[in-house]
Amino acid sequence: MSQQINYALGRLFDKHRVVFWYDTKQELRSDFEAVSIPDVEKLEIANNEYGLKHRILREAPEQKFLLYKEGPQPEDLDNWLLDVQLAHGEFRTDQVAIWLSELELGLEFAEIAQAHTEFFQAIKRKEALKKLLKPDDTAGQLRLKMLAVCAGSEPRMDSVVETLLQQLAEDRDDGIRLIERCGLGSFLWEQLTRFYGYEASEPSLRDFVIELFKSCYAMGTDGDVKLTGDALVFLKRWKDSRQFEQGFETLSAECAEVLGIEQDLGKRDFRDLVELDYFRLIDQKIISDLVRAVVGRTVTSGDVALWVRQRRQGHWYGEFRHLYEAIEFAARFVQMLGEARLTMDSLSDGVQRYSRSWFQLDQLYRKFTYHVRMSGQASLMGDLSEQVENLYSNNYLLKLGDGFQVHVDAAPRWEAYPVVQQTAFFEHWVRPYLCKDKRICVIISDAMRYEIGDELLGLIRQEDRYSAELEPALSTLPSYTQLGMAALLPNKSLAIADNDTGTVLVDGQSSQGTVNRTKILQAALDGRGQAVKAEDFMQLNREDSRELLKGNDVLYIYHNRIDHTGDKMHSEGQAFEAAEQTLDDLIRLIKKLTAANANNLLITADHGFIYQNRELDESDFLGDAVSGDDIRYRDRRFVLGKGLSASPAFHHFSSEQLGLDGDMEVQIPKSINRLRLKGSGSRFVHGGASLQEVVIPVLKVNKKRQSDVSAVEVDILRGASSVITSGQLAVTLYQSGPVTEKVQPRHLRAGIYTQSGELISDSHELSFDLTSENPRERELQVRFVLSRKADEANGQEVFLKLEEQHAGTSHYKEYKSLRYLMRRSFTSDFDF
Repeated sequence: MSQQINYALGRLFDKHRVVFWYDTKQELRSDFEAVSIPDVEKLEIANNEYGLKHRILREAPEQKFLLYKEGPQPEDLDNWLLDVQLAHGEFRTDQVAIWLSELELGLEFAEIAQAHTEFFQAIKRKEALKKLLKPDDTAGQLRLKMLAVCAGSEPRMDSVVETLLQQLAEDRDDGIRLIERCGLGSFLWEQLTRFYGYEASEPSLRDFVIELFKSCYAMGTDGDVKLTGDALVFLKRWKDSRQFEQGFETLSAECAEVLGIEQDLGKRDFRDLVELDYFRLIDQKIISDLVRAVVGRTVTSGDVALWVRQRRQGHWYGEFRHLYEAIEFAARFVQMLGEARLTMDSLSDGVQRYSRSWFQLDQLYRKFTYHVRMSGQASLMGDLSEQVENLYSNNYLLKLGDGFQVHVDAAPRWEAYPVVQQTAFFEHWVRPYLCKDKRICVIISDAMRYEIGDELLGLIRQEDRYSAELEPALSTLPSYTQLGMAALLPNKSLAIADNDTGTVLVDGQSSQGTVNRTKILQAALDGRGQAVKAEDFMQLNREDSRELLKGNDVLYIYHNRIDHTGDKMHSEGQAFEAAEQTLDDLIRLIKKLTAANANNLLITADHGFIYQNRELDESDFLGDAVSGDDIRYRDRRFVLGKGLSASPAFHHFSSEQLGLDGDMEVQIPKSINRLRLKGSGSRFVHGGASLQEVVIPVLKVNKKRQSDVSAVEVDILRGASSVITSGQLAVTLYQSGPVTEKVQPRHLRAGIYTQSGELISDSHELSFDLTSENPRERELQVRFVLSRKADEANGQEVFLKLEEQHAGTSHYKEYKSLRYLMRRSFTSDFDF
């Protein structure tokens, strides 16, 4: 006790020169006598008031005094020291007074301490409260901070509620039980009424959260709303909180069941739900209906893209991302195929048309298939997958293959002028760099077909200071790895080895493996060339990679993921996952090369491929058996040999027709048909003459010295009025131009703030990533719901702020703002 008294007195003397102590129960004399505070003189009041007053005010006006009276304080009329007491401080020795003294709170808070004695019994709670206190705290603010201590939250009502709801989601009630035990329960429910309009005869957290979800859902669906707009602001903040999102999701699921949300959603049009994300079921409803709409072709791909874009802002998008992406790619595929004219005038015309537009259908199919596989929702996507597969296989792949085959059959030689042939790769693309005394790195990614190269082009251009161009080339036939890799090397002649290995000779030298390819490069470049595997190069440190580049004029780097995956029966179904990984691999490889001072890069492939995700029909395989005098090598899409028997199911080529030396003959199944090959897959194939197999990408990549990437600009379009007169504000934000590779998306946070920087509305995370050339399609409507804090700003200027996050931090900077005058009338408080 003495230690507490010493501490409390010491705090009082920090504020007052004279402190009075009335020992009403006459039981603390020993404590008074034990008090020892530096520079404080102890005096006892014992019918010596006049002398004390003279001593205090005249003799020692700077000295600190502790005046002790054994007994109660006299009545005011009999208290000769009342004026001195009122001008200074009083030390009270009841428990409440000691608590207040410890917390440096005035006696005006005695009623609160008396009402919540359980709270103040615990030293830890008092210590936690003391850290939160401010000199100008009101009684309400003190109770709010006591609530925060009990809940273990920040001293804000929304934080208290978030924390309590998190505990509810975790089946814990320690926070709410402590609040009730400390006598703060009624204050909590009063605040929930004051802040959010929650009222109930028997209030509880579970009842509150059910009403919260019910009212906020009703606000978006014209239902019965009992809570205020602040409840919606709170719910949006809560669901977007990284700290409490798990609790939000748990309680959202529980409330969805209690409120019968699944049954209600069944009666609604998904178009009316695209802005709502309070329940996981909403995404499931939208996705299910979108699948049916795309299958039924009752929506355009533009509409689907808009809806998917709106859902990207939603809470559950991360979980359903692959499904949304798959639906959007499917809609684009169906629409593009419906508008495509798959006709051509010649072999060359077909190659050029494919490289200009048709390849996009393969790309859309790949992206759709990839996202369906990654979603793991084969049943949900079953009808849409079936439709896309049928359209891709029958209306596109087979139709295009048959159409192109006509011109392959009519061509006397394998060429598609003006498209450059793969055999001329070194002279056409590599040699010009050498003529300018520039070093060049060539990346060859096995089976990276043209459409994957196009996606890589976009990814490279998005990188700062990188420029890239894409051209098509015509691969050699058969379109298999050994021949394609050989054709990309410097060569005067190519010949398929006269054996059963399929090996290709470059100027008489085997081109199998990096050792032989290095020999071929060094022979052509006076020792200044080398071939390495991508995985080996990626293991080099910066110094070693720079030395490797410095020691060679030409470096060939071989990457193999797509072909390695697709060529095996057990993994061919993962070919499109391998394509996605390849894009990541190549971006990392490019950055490592440029970090080693490689400024000029070429990226290409040995061949493309055909891939169909579902199991093939019997009709996709040739019934005709391969026959001939000497069959040397056979694969699923070509046969090598001599004296091969003619067959209407195959197209026959001599080596001369293919630009090869030697007398090896080649037969290729027409269109997209396959040969059966024991122990080999059939969905991923190459070697034939389809456009997907023979049109390969050649990307020229250059690293610039100066930055060439910027973010798209966003403007706030002011409406007819700059005055806010209601509880909501609708604003149009305008993306000034389309997003391109070099003009990148901008991500902003939007909200309405007071002059002091306090948020008085809900906050919106917005992505401006529209690629449309149409200005009207780059407008974004945003509706802000004002909180009750907006009332305090009535008659004042407020600001609609767009803020941008500092890269790699949690801090934001202002991007743009617009002033508004807050002028709300009392009628705006009514909902109808």
